[in-house]
Amino acid sequence: MKIVENCQLDFSDLKAVIFNATLKHPDEPSHTDTLLDVVADIFAMQDVRTKRHRLSAYHLAPGVYPDMTEHGWDRDDWPQLSPDVFDADIVILGTPIWLGEKSSIAQSFIEKLYAHSGETNEKGQYAFYDKVGGCVVTGNEDGCKHVAMGVLYAMQHVGFTVPPQADCGWIGTVGPGPSYGDELDDGSRAGFDNEFTQRNTTFMAFNLLHAARMLKQSGGYPAVGNVRTEWDRGVKPGWPNPEYR
Repeated sequence: MKIVENCQLDFSDLKAVIFNATLKHPDEPSHTDTLLDVVADIFAMQDVRTKRHRLSAYHLAPGVYPDMTEHGWDRDDWPQLSPDVFDADIVILGTPIWLGEKSSIAQSFIEKLYAHSGETNEKGQYAFYDKVGGCVVTGNEDGCKHVAMGVLYAMQHVGFTVPPQADCGWIGTVGPGPSYGDELDDGSRAGFDNEFTQRNTTFMAFNLLHAARMLKQSGGYPAVGNVRTEWDRGVKPGWPNPEYR
């Protein structure tokens, strides 16, 4: 990857967190992890501090509150994970495709993000305004763009910035067949030589870095016309009808 090796930009102050929503047991190899490895390697080459979590190792209690033990459940591991989201500049969700959709664990993760939709940052904006979101999809059936569309819509809806080409994926030949990283009869690995997947994965990783770099350098979005706390006080800045000011 010459474009990676020759990069002269400094991303070393950025932090990323990667969540894998595979349905597989934490001890079982994951094809989604294998493609996420490419993103993690790019980040590592750019000295980005990166954490990774396999969500199947945790119990995400149903519900859209930050801690569902306060709402009847005996256990909710989201309070262990959410600090990494708030600490990161870049958040990536990786998911397999099942029946044309993201995994059930991926949907649970999105619902956990939504649990913070009423929280605000120090400017009074929604809490995720200064963060960038991306999506990695794997599988051997159709639905890659559909899954990315749903994930990225949800992320931007709760405040994440979604840059251009913020998703990547590999589905191989539609129908039963090898998944990403599977060893083939000739000893090669499925998808590793797929230029479309490798290119889009590189584009995604760098566009996330560029967007996070710009947000960090500019101090995030200006607090003009997007401050939730002012609306809560009845100020309604920027509203065109004086009747509602």
